[in-house]
Amino acid sequence: MIVGILKEIKAEENRVAMTPAGVEVMNHHGHTLLVEKNAGMGSGFDNAAYDDAGAEIVATPGDIFERADMVMHVKEPLPVEYDLIRENQILFTYLHLAAAEALTRALIKSKAVCIAYETIQKTDGSLPLLTPMSEVAGRMAIQQGAKYLEIAQGGHGMLLGGVPGVDPGIVLIIGGGTVGINAAKMACGLGAKVYLLDNNLERLRYLSDVMPANCFLLYSSPAAIRDLVTRADVVVGAVLIPGAKTPKLITREMLKTMKPGSVIVDVAVDQGGCCETSRATTHSNPTYKVDGIVHYCVANMPGAVPKTSTLALTNATLPYAVEIAGKGWQAAMRSNPEIRRGANVVNGKVTCNGVAEAFTMDLTPIDSFL
Repeated sequence: MIVGILKEIKAEENRVAMTPAGVEVMNHHGHTLLVEKNAGMGSGFDNAAYDDAGAEIVATPGDIFERADMVMHVKEPLPVEYDLIRENQILFTYLHLAAAEALTRALIKSKAVCIAYETIQKTDGSLPLLTPMSEVAGRMAIQQGAKYLEIAQGGHGMLLGGVPGVDPGIVLIIGGGTVGINAAKMACGLGAKVYLLDNNLERLRYLSDVMPANCFLLYSSPAAIRDLVTRADVVVGAVLIPGAKTPKLITREMLKTMKPGSVIVDVAVDQGGCCETSRATTHSNPTYKVDGIVHYCVANMPGAVPKTSTLALTNATLPYAVEIAGKGWQAAMRSNPEIRRGANVVNGKVTCNGVAEAFTMDLTPIDSFL
């Protein structure tokens, strides 16, 4: 199969979908790799590294879309790419369609086979291609929350870890999944007082065994969130419903009860955000204030640390890319239910329940294509 690796065009996105080492593995499996010129520069991989690994360096994204059977991105296609996507072409990337109606309709129109990293799911419910970026984003959430608490950054001037004789800051983390546990580990390591909320009792029991003493596990409810946001210095939104839009757990009214200059880091903004006042921001303009509360809502947080993120992402995506390229998408989905769950839009039909519900569209079961 001919596989194309695109240069990312989303603002300040420096990751790339595959490392030179990944290209070498794909070559060994008999596939032809097209890599757009300078695609890996932001992650520390120059064109020569890809050439040495056996890739063909291609000048434009149009050449990639025209020649490749499968196109790999990190982030979702942007409007300038919509008309380049071909019928029956495999698009393998993060899509987050439940928060992107225009993109969803464009992919329906393209009649491509759109497989989303974030909805590939194991039988235990884990999300293997979302996990590495969630680990990065969870750890970054506390770094950013601590930074934007500084007076010069618009915060109210609290040091999260405190010092001897002075209380530490309070961190509220809503969601005990991969983002939540990584955020909690970082916040606890700084010495903050951490409240970690989840509505899965089994998850809370597990977390109680592995988290340090300054992490307090509570069952998530509207009442608990209303109470804790009044005390928190940093709130991290770490909620995820695979493939679906994120519920709004922090309302505009709650903001009025929070400490002026406290910080919300909404990691869930890719899926619409779990705060009513969240809107996607960029690394160059990452924050804004509503009712005196700093909102950090960068939609591609791991893109700020691409040398780590690209390596972690390729480690996770490469086995699936090898399988899809080797078997073709239909055979891969027939033999691997994890890949089957990744199907979001196929041949003009929505095949992901969360996306269909988000936009009141008809759902076509993926099995009807297999």
